[in-house]
This record gives sequence, structure tokens and C-alpha cells, in this order.
Amino acid sequence: MVAAARSNPAVVAAAKRINTAGLLSSHEGAFPVSITGLEPSIEQTLSIQAANISAGRYLEDDDGDNIVIGRGLAELLDVGVNDRVTLVGRRKNETMRQRTMTVVGIYDLGMRDAEKSAVFMSLAEAQSLYNLRDSASEVAVTLQTVGTEKTVIPVLQALLPGYEVDSWQTLRPEMTQTIETKGAFTSVFGFIVLLIASIGILNLMLMAVFERTREMGVLAALGMKRRQILTLFLLEGALIGVVGAVIGCVLGAAVVWSLGRIGIDLSFAQGMGEITALMGERLYPAITQQQLISRGIGVVIIAAFASLYPAWQAARKEPADALHHV
Repeated sequence: MVAAARSNPAVVAAAKRINTAGLLSSHEGAFPVSITGLEPSIEQTLSIQAANISAGRYLEDDDGDNIVIGRGLAELLDVGVNDRVTLVGRRKNETMRQRTMTVVGIYDLGMRDAEKSAVFMSLAEAQSLYNLRDSASEVAVTLQTVGTEKTVIPVLQALLPGYEVDSWQTLRPEMTQTIETKGAFTSVFGFIVLLIASIGILNLMLMAVFERTREMGVLAALGMKRRQILTLFLLEGALIGVVGAVIGCVLGAAVVWSLGRIGIDLSFAQGMGEITALMGERLYPAITQQQLISRGIGVVIIAAFASLYPAWQAARKEPADALHHV
């Protein structure tokens, strides 16, 4: 399985794991946890826990009865680095296995709820403890880019018939829901911005109608039909949208590109709780060509629709009334 995964060019790393459930206890009580045995030498450069060790150290391949836990779980157990705790987990034959472990590292993700439920140990120790010598319960595959799962999974399924190949989207549907919620919020926010812009265009076109009423009367008197006047104002509104979209997309892309290189300083927000957890000290925005084009087309369409009412107002005026307008 590891060899098949690593043969794919989109795969950064493939590491064996053992996952089980159990209890971790101290003098403060016992708490349910998920227990993960992993290969530290492979996962250390990719692990979010390893990148956020706040006390002690991360795991090593030859670690024996050593574990790494989260800050939230450490606070529940009232333990620190080098303290001993009791770990109980389910073996392969469904029996429970108990061992006293040493806390060698504590990670801090800024998300206490997520930190309360996970314990990490070396794969070799998990194999010995849970009767899975030279075996693993899963292989964790890390890809270069989020979103390439749909192309990689069918390839792995063809190479590994009889094995279950799932992505984080299937295994952690709550993360998918969070991303979809974020996307929906961003879309709504973008729509509100475009709506505000359309109101500005509507106001501009209404002023154009009222200030040029006599001119429209002259055009109508010279034989221009109502649909031609309507089309004239619609084209004017669409042209305003095209010019604004081009200028806005160019300036917006330039701003995002420059901020994507230097980042937005978020150091002032560190330590403010889960809302800023894992965001780091700098935020690097990005935008795709598809997003630029779709937003630009959206602006043009909204500008044209915003011009519809003023254009209708202009077309329905009688030439005699328009010529006497003051």
C-alpha cells in the first residue's frame, strides 16, 4: 500500500498508522481518547501537531512508552512533560491493554476541544502494545495540493483492489461542511459588495436620465424608437460595468498578488482563541484567474440589470414632454 501510494507523483508522503480507541487517566480521572501510532520520521515534517509543540519534544521512531498529547488534554489530566499517565487501549483481539506512559511532548493548536481527544505514540510501540507486529491499520497519504483527491483516489483504488481508499472529505465530513460554509459566506459577502456597486450604477443612470431628458426628447422626435433608446441606455450601463470590471480586476489582482508575497500581519490576533488558531502570524491571500473572470462577468451583468429601470424610464417618455422638461 505504501509503495503504491508513493508511486503517484501527486503524493508527498505515505506513512503507516495504527488507530484505536481507549482511555487516558491520571489522578484527575480517566478520559476517552483516540490513540494513533505513527512513523515520526516520516510525519514530523507534515504533522500539524509536530509544528505546534509548546512543551517538550515530538516523538521519535525508537520511542518506547512515550506519548504526545494536546494542551487541552494535559489541562484535563493536570499533567506536564515527563509526567506518567495510564493508557488503556483495545488490542486486535478486542481485549484491553493497559500501560503506563510518559508524556514527552505537549502540542498547542489553540483549539482545546480538538486537543482533548487525541494521543500519539510511535508506530513500533503501538504495534507491540496492540498485538500488530509489523502491521498497520491504515496508511495516511499526503498530497501536494488539496483538491487532487478525486484524481488520485481512482488510481489508488485500481492499484489496491480490495482495500478501502477514502479522502478526508469522506472521513471528516465536518471539515467539508466547514469549508462549504466558508465558501457560502464568501459568496454572500461578494454578492453584497456587488449589490452595493449596482446601487451606485443605478443612481448614476437615473441621474443620467433626469439630466438628459431634453436630449432624449430630441432623439425621439428625430425618429429613434423606444426600443432603441432602451438599448442605448442598457449598453451605456453595460459599458460602465465593463470598464469598472476591467479596472477593478486589474487593481484587485495586483493588490492580492502583492499581499500574497508579503502577507497580512496577524501577530496582533495571536492567542485570541480558536478563531485565530493555526492561522499563523501572517495571512497570504490568493485569487485564481477563474475567480477574476467570474467576478468581472458578474459586475457587467449586474451593471446591465441596474441600468434596466432607468432605460425603461427613458424609453417611455413622450417626445413633447421630454422637450419641455426643465
